[in-house]
Amino acid sequence: MLRSLFALLVMALTASPALSACGGSFGSFVADLKAEAVSKGHAPATVDRFFAGVRQDGAVLKADRAQGVFQLDFTTFARRLISQHRINAGVSNGKKYDSVFDRIEQEYGVSRGVLLAFWAFETDYGAFQGDFNTLNALTTLAHDCRRPEIFRPQVFAALELYENGDFDPARTTGAWAGEIGMVQMLPRDIIENGVDGDGDGHVQLKTSAPDALMSGAKMLSHLGWRAGEPWLQEVRVPAEMDWSKTGIGTTLTPQQWQAMGVQPRSGQWEANLPASVIIPQGRKGPAFLAYPNFNVYFEWNQSFTYVLTAAYFATRLTGAPVFDAGNPDPGLSGQQMKELQRKLAARGYDVGDVDGILGAKSREAVRQVQQELGLPADAWPTAALLNRL
Repeated sequence: MLRSLFALLVMALTASPALSACGGSFGSFVADLKAEAVSKGHAPATVDRFFAGVRQDGAVLKADRAQGVFQLDFTTFARRLISQHRINAGVSNGKKYDSVFDRIEQEYGVSRGVLLAFWAFETDYGAFQGDFNTLNALTTLAHDCRRPEIFRPQVFAALELYENGDFDPARTTGAWAGEIGMVQMLPRDIIENGVDGDGDGHVQLKTSAPDALMSGAKMLSHLGWRAGEPWLQEVRVPAEMDWSKTGIGTTLTPQQWQAMGVQPRSGQWEANLPASVIIPQGRKGPAFLAYPNFNVYFEWNQSFTYVLTAAYFATRLTGAPVFDAGNPDPGLSGQQMKELQRKLAARGYDVGDVDGILGAKSREAVRQVQQELGLPADAWPTAALLNRL
């Protein structure tokens, strides 16, 4: 989705107590939603029609509870997600909608590769957009007391779309968390960033690729995308360097990285901008230079491996070669990662949840303990590190 649930939590921090109402009888909850909608100025008859068929969807709650972050390493994950079909379809769609992408690049400064990658990963270029009833999904999640501050406002945004003729309570479908269309946007984001790309007077993200692509570009611009700037570039790193400076927490100029032995794998430096060196599988694996636009990807999804894969795929679709996987040390299994997290937590490091996932906190804890033990601080956990602890 172009706005992750994590990013929406920031919005939830300022939500009023009224927006947090949840739980209890589902029927009473819907009645409360209807009353609030009328109080916001929506016509009672319109509100009644909008909510007429709404129901609680247990499959949505099951999908929500079953969320998991992929535990595959970057190379394995990227090779699974970036199929030849997706590459070929990306090239084909780039040509098919060439004029749309030209307009996007002119108006928003977002590369076509970036949007093609989003389009591919979200819905396989529109082929699989989700079959959950959107109103049921949003209302179910608003009623559930895990994140009502996020989803309750989205129900009213869907009502606004309905009044504009761009939402059908009975027929609009999408992902389990309420995202709609080819690039999967929530109702509020459609209202704020929706663009009528094909000029038919409506924003239809499910059926109109120009609408979806233009809206996605505007959304990225709204989230801070810097027009015309790169986002990721593959690099080569030396056999030895100060590995503690790698990772998204440190930014240096290309000249500073070059002085440390970092070089573009092919071509020249793409920009003279502060950037981070990312080594997702440690110092022996693939390496990338992440420019400021890379950070915008985390507004879309909080999984580091997923974000890096999407950003890399965008470079492939704009002509970059297949990345050099290198020869990294084998990573840990999920159970080994949990064991490592417990050991790190016992030493006082903040790893977040003990969940077997190499998230941001666990990566930083690994880096810190590597420094403590006098090991190369590349933030890549291995069996040797686990045994050392």
